[in-house]
Amino acid sequence: MIKLRLKRFGKKREASFRLVACNSTSRRDGRPLQELGFYNPRTKETRLDAEALRQRLSQGAQPTDAVRTLLEKGGLIEKTVRPAEIVGKLKQAAKREADAKQAAKEAAEAKAAAEAEAKAAAEAESADAGAEEAPAEA
Repeated sequence: MIKLRLKRFGKKREASFRLVACNSTSRRDGRPLQELGFYNPRTKETRLDAEALRQRLSQGAQPTDAVRTLLEKGGLIEKTVRPAEIVGKLKQAAKREADAKQAAKEAAEAKAAAEAEAKAAAEAESADAGAEEAPAEA
C-alpha cells in the first residue's frame, strides 16, 4: 500500500519535512517513490504539488493524519470528521451536561439551606420577641 507521509530532514532541532509517497513498509526517511511537497513547521510554509497529489490519491494512496491535515488546509481534500473527534465532542457534551446538572443541584441545595437558615432566624427572632414580651407583662 502506498502511504503519503512526512519525511524529516534538516538540522537538529530545525526539522523540515518533505511530503512523500512511499510504500507503507519502508522507513520514515527511506527512499520515496515520489516527492509531493514540502512543510516547514517553524515558519508554517507549505508547498504542495497539487496535480501529483491528486493523482496519488486517485490511485488509492492513504495519507497519514499529519498529511491529511496539511491536505485539508491546502484544499486538496475535504475536511473529514474523524471518529476520535466525534468521541471527544460527545465526551465534552456529556461533561457539560453533568456539570450543568451538578451546578443546578448545588444551587437548589444552597437555596434550601438559605431558606432553612432564614426560617431558623425567623423562629429565633420570634422566640426572642416572645421572651421580651413575657418579662414586660410580669
